[in-house]
Amino acid sequence: MKLTRHKIREVAFQTLFALASEPDADRETIYRSLIELNDGEQVPEYLDFLVNGTVEHQDELDKEISDHLASGWTLQRLAKSDLIILRLALFELQYENELPQAVAIDEALQLAKTFSDDRSRKFINGVLSNFAK
Repeated sequence: MKLTRHKIREVAFQTLFALASEPDADRETIYRSLIELNDGEQVPEYLDFLVNGTVEHQDELDKEISDHLASGWTLQRLAKSDLIILRLALFELQYENELPQAVAIDEALQLAKTFSDDRSRKFINGVLSNFAK
């Protein structure tokens, strides 16, 4: 099954969300519960890249998110889904050289549209736009 980059990002978000609750969960098991793979079919490389990279760089991503939050906001105040979307988008903005900034931001906004609400989408847009400057 060929997955689009957008679908891979959705699965990456869902995997990171699951790992936030259970950090020791087996990623392969999570992937296979979210996407249908035929026997012998490998998990998309880009999915591994996003999930592993976001987890490995989480502390630095969190610091950057904190630096770009409005006064009075902390990571603890953010909804878990919004924080994960921001981490994923910032990771992509910094480590995926082939991806234009506008696309990374738009993809984050699409994730917010699916997994969050309108206020969160505006908030995520503000943080990422701030970062992109």
